[in-house]
Amino acid sequence: MEIEKIKENIKHGENIKKQEALALYRAPLLPLCKAADELRDYFCSNRFDICTIVNGKSGRCSEDCKYCAQSCWYHTKAEEYPLLDSKEIVRQAVENAEKGVLRYSIVTSGRKLSDKEVDRMCESICEIKKHTDISVCASFGLLSREQFSRLKEAGVSRIHNNLETSRRFFPNVCTTHTFDDKVKAIQAAKEAGLDVCSGGIMGLGETEEDRIDMAFILKELEILSVPINMLNPIPGTPYEINKRLTAEEMRRIVAVYRFILPKAAIRLAGGRGLLEDKGEGCFRSGANAVISGDMLTTAGYTVDSDMERINRLGYKAERIHG
Repeated sequence: MEIEKIKENIKHGENIKKQEALALYRAPLLPLCKAADELRDYFCSNRFDICTIVNGKSGRCSEDCKYCAQSCWYHTKAEEYPLLDSKEIVRQAVENAEKGVLRYSIVTSGRKLSDKEVDRMCESICEIKKHTDISVCASFGLLSREQFSRLKEAGVSRIHNNLETSRRFFPNVCTTHTFDDKVKAIQAAKEAGLDVCSGGIMGLGETEEDRIDMAFILKELEILSVPINMLNPIPGTPYEINKRLTAEEMRRIVAVYRFILPKAAIRLAGGRGLLEDKGEGCFRSGANAVISGDMLTTAGYTVDSDMERINRLGYKAERIHG
């Protein structure tokens, strides 16, 4: 009954309280997921936002994020290369657009791109917009407002910058930049007129309260595209021995996030391949978006199989929030 009461309050415009969210986290799974999916349908209908990513620059990252195969601090088998040639970035964008993909995100390693690299990316993005109407997103690190503005002028509609975890737990994950550095970059992107996609990784060693605290910060920042990654423990990184989350844990996280962020595109991202059902349980628990294709340094899923999956579940591929 408490689940139903909170659900109805949210439908009527009330915001969930932290203590209510913590209580929901411990609620019976199936009623929780059912109510979360009803909220998803109420606020977002059957729209399903699908995005693909291209690893535009790989490896040798100066940052010490403990989950990341591309950090120069750790010995992994991640491929290393500088910025991709513009022709390859455009080719992949056109190929994805032809398959019905709605968003295409260029992701680069490193703390941030240099001005020269931003200029090169702007040229590639202009070419993408000449050949397709796919929405272009960019994940280029801790850029300035001026750099974000240049990207917007080139045709970028959304910036991606994950918070990764709560403010409290963040120093355990990364020491070469801060949680506030992340927030500052997100605010700079918003000031430049860009939408922002931001979420985090589950399974880093954070508590349930950390997960909920991050969701409330995303709400404060008015983020409406929220990637939820499940840690894939990469050999060679400090988190290689972390215990994998279960499908039940991921469904519970997604469901509670739907209660906290009822209007958001809650996007299953990295680690989905570790789930036996490839995330279908989460898509019935409030998630309504996905990153498809390869996941930077780990194998992903084909766009064709994901399109078949969302159609079978009764969703319609459509942009959510811009």
